[in-house]
Amino acid sequence: MPGVTNQLQTAQPFKPKAASDLLPTVYEELRKLAAFRLANEANAGTFQPTSLVHEAWLRLVGAENPKFENRAHFFAAAAEAMRRILIDHARRKRTARHGGGQERVNIENLELASPGSDEEMLAVHDALDKLSAQNARKADLVKLRYFAGLTLEECAKTLGISETTAKRDWAYARAWLYNEIAGPGN
Repeated sequence: MPGVTNQLQTAQPFKPKAASDLLPTVYEELRKLAAFRLANEANAGTFQPTSLVHEAWLRLVGAENPKFENRAHFFAAAAEAMRRILIDHARRKRTARHGGGQERVNIENLELASPGSDEEMLAVHDALDKLSAQNARKADLVKLRYFAGLTLEECAKTLGISETTAKRDWAYARAWLYNEIAGPGN
């Protein structure tokens, strides 16, 4: 995808024609990211990778005239958009109007019913906000790994850091998030 950076740079300020030229270039990779993220969701519901990509695309090229420096910056923004969409979706599902804290149970597979991942995603989201206040780079790394499904190597390139630093940050962020979510002493 060497042309993505060139397309992003020529698309400044973002124009409808430039957006329509860029979408086919990045669509499949965005769809793979969305499929990866939704595959890890136990209660993704009716969300499909295509609808997640389309909603993320609308947020990316919305009314604000976004400016992306390069391919890495664009995909980091796409990962953040997908994360926010999934968080909003989890919050909507959790509201009283949509069943509150009730859990759907498939009566055919009653013994296989598992707790929903919406609570986990919301806990990760809240913890990420706290981590971001302390160390934005480590929080960005978690977002890219957890929500976009990037490898450590891809995250390192996206964030402009070495793989060793990415591994160190990933180990720290995982431990920090575990302590934050599970609570002290767990």
